Amino acid sequence: MEVSSTAIAVTESSQAGHARRMAASLAARLGFKEEAQGKVALVVSEAAKNLVAHARDGLILLRALHAGPHVGVEMLALDKGPGMADVDRCLRDGFSTGGTSGVGLGAMRRMSDLFDIHSLPGVGTAVVVQVWADKPPPASQMTVGAVCVPMTGEEVCGDSWAVDHKADRCIFLVADGLGHGPEAARASRAAVVSFLEQGSNGLVELLRGAHQELRSTRGAAVSFASVEGAQLHYAGVGNISGAVVSPAGAVQRLVSMNGTLGHQAPRMQQFSYPWSAGDTLVMCSDGLATQWRLDPYPGLLARHPSLVAGVLYRDFVRGRDDATVLVAREVPRGEPR
Repeated sequence: MEVSSTAIAVTESSQAGHARRMAASLAARLGFKEEAQGKVALVVSEAAKNLVAHARDGLILLRALHAGPHVGVEMLALDKGPGMADVDRCLRDGFSTGGTSGVGLGAMRRMSDLFDIHSLPGVGTAVVVQVWADKPPPASQMTVGAVCVPMTGEEVCGDSWAVDHKADRCIFLVADGLGHGPEAARASRAAVVSFLEQGSNGLVELLRGAHQELRSTRGAAVSFASVEGAQLHYAGVGNISGAVVSPAGAVQRLVSMNGTLGHQAPRMQQFSYPWSAGDTLVMCSDGLATQWRLDPYPGLLARHPSLVAGVLYRDFVRGRDDATVLVAREVPRGEPR
């Protein structure tokens, strides 16, 4: 089921405290034991302190993680600060450019089950951390990251996303309810419910089922992608943008048909594209500017998909609508996940 992100601006110390409390509260709701709750709070506190000390436009995104019986918390710390010229040096305990003890990033890495970072001088830094309540779930061949954030002033996100792993394929959904607010959220979540109820249907059949499910709602833009062996299949109605990015950075834009699912969808069609392990799938709602690019970020495609989603959100969000970025990468066999 989709999981939206909680966005917390962090530009001064009181907001850092708010981020820590929000993280601890999320961990408690997920059933983390007290010690694990404290670990989540400490990781977010260290990240927030770094944003206050070093960054411009600091932002923390928190979301719950669900993988079978496993639950966790993911934190993205994003900024448009000065960036780091030597990330490895900054990760060593004792190194500081701000007069602090210099243990923040190193402590975050030690306390987390997953830690990854991307930084460019003059552009900014993105850090992802995952902490699981008990132990991390078994590694999957498909690694997924997502950001799903409501428009400023709204309490619920009108976008939704979902992933369904099958034995022979992995299917992805991004839905953008018309407008924003609770009614948009109802529409996009109806698309997710329809998707999860239909099981292993083809993509056009999934669209048709969602079209019927959404007739009582204001409607939504909906796109599905499935990875099956050496092919990626894509079918969408409305303005969800999709692309396949090769490890070298070549971009293949994916085709959606015009319309609004639930109301007007005169044509539904599946398109197929070549897919190789190491390729990256990107799907975005129109809360992201359509001219998003990855080539200005050397090394980003090699980082965790959550970092890719976070950087795209940070630098291309429109600010006038809900925004969702889903990023997935198939790890070549034999490589670490």
